[in-house]
Amino acid sequence: MTYSQVIQPAKSDTLKNLLWPGLLIACVLVAYIPTVMGLIDGPWQTEQEGHGPLIIAACLWLVWQSRASLQTVKIAPAPVSGWAALLFGLTLLFLARLQQGLVTFETFSIIPVIVGCILIVAGWPALRVLAFPIVFLLFAVPMPDWIVDAATVPLKVFISNMVTRILYAAGYPIAQNGVMIMIGSYQLLVKDACSGMNSIFALSAIGVFYAYAFRWSEKIRSFILLASIIPITIAANFIRVLALVLIAYYGGPDVLEGTVHDLTGISLFVVALVLLFLLDAALGLCVAAFGRFRRQTAPNGGVS
Repeated sequence: MTYSQVIQPAKSDTLKNLLWPGLLIACVLVAYIPTVMGLIDGPWQTEQEGHGPLIIAACLWLVWQSRASLQTVKIAPAPVSGWAALLFGLTLLFLARLQQGLVTFETFSIIPVIVGCILIVAGWPALRVLAFPIVFLLFAVPMPDWIVDAATVPLKVFISNMVTRILYAAGYPIAQNGVMIMIGSYQLLVKDACSGMNSIFALSAIGVFYAYAFRWSEKIRSFILLASIIPITIAANFIRVLALVLIAYYGGPDVLEGTVHDLTGISLFVVALVLLFLLDAALGLCVAAFGRFRRQTAPNGGVS
């Protein structure tokens, strides 16, 4: 028997092992090309859902970071569970496209499809390794309008109330009617973009990614960071609306059009990120101080 005859079966087995997963991945990619094109032409062009491509890129990075763990995973396909998840996702995709306009369900359907493919090819051990990147894809799913509207109105009213109260206490001639703020001779409408919902979605994704990628070993610290995302975003948005009202009072509402309004939106997001990282730094100092305190108060802490 020659050397080539020994090696050839091994190469053949490798090709066979790669053929089925490759074919499955290719079919999924082809099936979701219309979905991706619809997202590019629609939700991903909006301020609210524009972070979608970044979420996908972050998921791919997390998968790449998990490659060492995947190489040690025992391959144990679970075809029954896998096909059930895959068929559920494809059924959801079919029904969403049949009804049209159900972009939330159409996009969401790729998650059970991915879960099904992983179970069919590799099984539960591989799915456990990739669980977080798959769940993180939820941030790329466009939120239904009714959920956004239900959260936007209360946020706008709350922020309008707080801005009005603060400026009234500071002596400004200001009044409020719902989301309409009257200051001096001007009337300002607090629009949906000023509710902070756009920033909440994006900052939540960044906060979850940051906590998992860099702080997951410190569970309490991660939980505090995640719990602070919404309060921080609301606080940053309050600062934005307060600044816009003062700009309108001193410079007129025409100043708010265009560049100034867009700049305050960018500043809002930057301020929220800075507040999040400052909180993380403060938590780090607290952890370090608590560690020193425990060492000093330990039974043998004072013995050199």
